[in-house]
Parts: sequence; structure tokens; C-alpha cells
Amino acid sequence: MRPLDALPLPELRERSSAKWRAYPDDVLPLFVAETDFALAPAITERLRRAVELGDTGYAARASGVREAYAGFAGRRFGWHPDPALMKTTCDVMMGVVEILRQVTRPGDRVVVMPPVYPPFFDAVAEAGAVVERVPLVIGAEGSEIDLDGVEAALVGGARAILLCHPHNPTGTVHAPAILRRLAELAAAHDAVVVSDEIHAPMAHPDAGFVPFLAVSDTASSVGFALVSASKAFNLAGLKCAIMVAGTAERSGTLRSLPVEVEWRTSIFGAHAAVAAFTHSDDWLDALLVRLDVNRRLLQGLLADHLPLARYRIPPAGFLGWVDLSAYGWGDDPGRRILRDARVAFHFGPQFGAEGRGHVRVNFGCDPEMLREAVARVGALAGA
Repeated sequence: MRPLDALPLPELRERSSAKWRAYPDDVLPLFVAETDFALAPAITERLRRAVELGDTGYAARASGVREAYAGFAGRRFGWHPDPALMKTTCDVMMGVVEILRQVTRPGDRVVVMPPVYPPFFDAVAEAGAVVERVPLVIGAEGSEIDLDGVEAALVGGARAILLCHPHNPTGTVHAPAILRRLAELAAAHDAVVVSDEIHAPMAHPDAGFVPFLAVSDTASSVGFALVSASKAFNLAGLKCAIMVAGTAERSGTLRSLPVEVEWRTSIFGAHAAVAAFTHSDDWLDALLVRLDVNRRLLQGLLADHLPLARYRIPPAGFLGWVDLSAYGWGDDPGRRILRDARVAFHFGPQFGAEGRGHVRVNFGCDPEMLREAVARVGALAGA
């Protein structure tokens, strides 16, 4: 299959989103998790028709999003979640906050595994809980969950685990055996697992991705998943995510949420999600081909221009986690890179103390932009 092509740079600069408005035009933006591709045709057509109809009111519960996701999960992951155990909301992090509010009490501790998506820290605090840091550890295959650390946190009284699967920023696809053990630990200590699986549609076929709720009956009994079309299909601004309970008993937590949590779903987000999950598999496959090319290209570019950098090809997503510590650019090398090379990467320390010396590189772009960005940073290294 032919890789998906990015839009031309002049067209991208017409966009008003954060990626294209945060910095001046002389900066190459490879930071925030937006991609540079045209929307899947089915999404464009669905949104166009909605505008023509003036279909811009409140999203109905019977929007078809839950059923569309169930079909998508069956095709892509071999998992068949029950739409009756789902509710939609505005976005994944809102869903995380609202579920944590239901399953923890003020002051309870929630396990978070840095380096991790920066809003995780804020979401736990917003829910009234306290972050319990259990950093990932480096194993033979890259970053993985510190199960001993999680167990110690649960023994010490932590009440929930906030999982990122696939993990942002490392792209780690957690192995089913590790997830099964995580579920067993949660069950043994009467804790809940909340799994953010927003990057799951971009797990490569050889990555072995299995949704947390699908790894075992125990996982279903202790868990919730948060899913969305927003990252893979570049729909973050349309605001639609799905909260999935693992069992009918757990779905009571979703039913107990304030009604406004579901009403916050955007009707445009619902339209786009149905089109993405139902009619856009070919587009997604072409995206995965492009991301496979680009993740390997990044490895080669780093070897050529920044040979002291450390980077593992991620099994999922469009984000590269790059250790630049060897260049002596301080704890936050992205600041100097932005100032002197005019390239915007995501600043590593924002992902936790474990991100010192790192940058996160968004390679969901045209290969030429990636080449130019790494060459600019390489020139800085050689200066």
C-alpha cells in the first residue's frame, strides 16, 4: 500500500490549530500531537453533509459512535466490547478525570508511570487525588511497567492506576502478560485501572497490541478504557471520546456520572468518529505505512546527524522519544533547539523528571520536514 502523503507546507500554514500558530513561520513545528495529513475522505464528506444540513445541535446518545467503535475494535483488535457498557464525552482526559472522581476519594493516591503525557499529572489533581509516581523501567525490549513498584504503591494504599497504552511518549505497547499481572495486582488490592488507549489505532501490526480490558477477565473486572478517533484521524478539535467499562458492574460507574459529562460530546466529533471507525480503514492503513516509513527514517537521520542520540523505534504512534543527554544541552534540550535551530520539539521534562535531557519528536509529517528538522539540530550539535 502507498504511504499517506502530507499536505504541502503552504496549505498546512493556513491551518489555525496550535501546531501552526504557536510559533513563527521560521520554526518547524514537530511538537504537539497533530498530524499533517488531509482528513480521511469519509470524514470530510460526513462533516460537509452535516454543515449543509445545519446538523450542528446537541449530540444524541444514539449517535452511532459506540456501535461504530465496537465494530472497529472487532476488526482491528479482535475485541468485541459491548456498546451498552460505553458512554461518550468531550475528550479522553475529561473522561479520565470524571472516572477518577467516581472511583477515588479526595487525597487518594493514583499510580502514574512517567515519563508520561503531561496532562496525566493535572488530571489526577483535578479529580482531587494525588499522583503516586512509579516510573517505567528499561527492559530488554525498551520501556516497560515496573510491576514491583506498582505493587508497592498498592500495598501502600494507592487506589487507582492510570495506564497509558500504547504509552505516550515512548510508544510502548505493553505486553499482554504484563497487563494481566497489572490487573491481578489491582484486583488483589481492590484498586481500579483506567487505561488511556487513544493511540491504539496506530499500533503497528507487529506490535502485538491487545486492549487492556481484553487481556483477561480480571482486567475487565477492574478496568475502564478511554478511546477516541482523535489522535489517529487528527480530530482533536472535534471533541468526542468514549468511556468503556469492562463489565456490567463497572458500567454502573459510568451511569452514575453527571449527565453533563455525556452532553459535552460534540455532534461534529460524533459524526467524524462514526466515519472514522466505520469507513476509514484504508486511510488508516495508509497512515500506518507512512508512520512506519517515518519512524525508521528518524532512526537513520539521528544516526547521520546526531549519532550520540538514543532512540528506540516506537511500536505505535507518531511520536519519537529521543535522549539527547550526551550533547550537554541541559535538562531541557528542546529549549536550546527551539532558540538556536528553530525547530519545536516537545520539551522532555514536561513528561516528568525522567524526561530530562529528552525531546519528543512528532514524525507525523512529510519526510522532508523531518529531514530538515533533524539536519538543523545536527548543525547545532556540530557548531
